[in-house]
Amino acid sequence: MNKFVLGAVAAMLASAGHAADMGAVDEPIKLAVNEWTGQHVTTHVAGEMLKAAGYKVDYVTAGMMNQFQALADGDLHATLEIWSSNVSDEYAKKLDEGTVVEIGDLGLDAKEGIAYPAHVEELCPGLPNWEALRDCAGVFAAAETLPAGRLVDYPADWGTPGADRMKGFDLPFKAVPAGSEGALIAELRASTEKKSPLLITFWQPHWAMSAYDVKFVDLPEGNEECFNDPAWGTNPNATHDCDFAPSRIFKASWSGFAEKWPAAAEILTNYQLAVEDQQPMMGKVDVDGMAVEEVVAAWMAENEGKWKPVVDAATE
Repeated sequence: MNKFVLGAVAAMLASAGHAADMGAVDEPIKLAVNEWTGQHVTTHVAGEMLKAAGYKVDYVTAGMMNQFQALADGDLHATLEIWSSNVSDEYAKKLDEGTVVEIGDLGLDAKEGIAYPAHVEELCPGLPNWEALRDCAGVFAAAETLPAGRLVDYPADWGTPGADRMKGFDLPFKAVPAGSEGALIAELRASTEKKSPLLITFWQPHWAMSAYDVKFVDLPEGNEECFNDPAWGTNPNATHDCDFAPSRIFKASWSGFAEKWPAAAEILTNYQLAVEDQQPMMGKVDVDGMAVEEVVAAWMAENEGKWKPVVDAATE
């Protein structure tokens, strides 16, 4: 959702004249903080909106894959940036149980895929076509992967989407999980500075996509048939011989959230964050070394028109 649409929605909300009950204002709302900078930004913007409405907020570190049991138990109350392409089976189980509920899309336009810094096209002619990787896998080889090429995959807690693609396309690459989001960025920085080969699982929105001129490998369009039927695609013996599914980014809460904090539930349901707002904040944190709290506070002060009508509509 772009800023113009967001503004229209905010104005509509503000003019609706509806105020929800505040609920248990003396009890803190616990928001999950996962393992990547964009999610930190997303969560702190939401938390500061809740504080502006009069709520207490606790930011609680929680693993992306294992947060859903805590949500179901009410030990966490909301998580604000779930990527559909990288969500655990546990999430679906909690939805079916009714212990976790979705509270709408976040509004970010997203893409995930197998990526590389632009200069790598000189080292592996034929890119961005995925078939070029078969012929130049040796260019990407490292001591830990010889004779196979090295793919730097997501941290282990985020799943194995890169490894799934290497197996799906039967490419001679070994996927090595990165230790963290910071480790992924360090790989991009080193490759760009040294003009060295790098193949990496990555995503956007992310400030690094522009800072390091990162490109995605062209893969056949991802779809459910590819993910479930080995007969689909170029490799009859494996699934995932296709691109990532288009990513939906959404929010979820503990099932008792809306009853306990009605106005807060309305705020989080209507909360949206645009790529053009999130991405620069990420850069200020990861590149400029600023604290998330400082960056978000500055954005909130400069952009009241984007978030305050949502708070006002729920509380006035």
